Amino acid sequence: MAIERTLSIIKPDATRRNLTGRINAKFEDAGLRIIAQKRIHLTKAQAGQFYAVHAERPFYDELCTFMASEPVVVQVLEGESAIAKNREVMGATNPADAAEGTIRKDFALSVGENSVHGSDAPETASVEIAFFFSGLELVG
Repeated sequence: MAIERTLSIIKPDATRRNLTGRINAKFEDAGLRIIAQKRIHLTKAQAGQFYAVHAERPFYDELCTFMASEPVVVQVLEGESAIAKNREVMGATNPADAAEGTIRKDFALSVGENSVHGSDAPETASVEIAFFFSGLELVG
């Protein structure tokens, strides 16, 4: 298996409830290493830029408003098949459909407030990581 890197965001609903450590423990227990991490407060414009791929979708404005509502924790996870492993640990977008023990099953409040974001492909991960981190910040 290949060592990969993926972007992870702990969203406002989770940071507001002080769940960062508990969520990070799930990533680490799954064999993922956190090689970069910072807590930031996105503006609505920054959130819009990051989620530009969804600009035509009906939930876009609500998503950008939510992501700018409170601080988030952006981080880079590294490990074997990190993208797939991260998505497995996160669980289904809808917490009602998420498997037991996943982040979304354990912590998400709703489909919209689902506690975490993760890259869905190597190309996406590369773009998303570069959005938040310089190469000097990746210290794995």
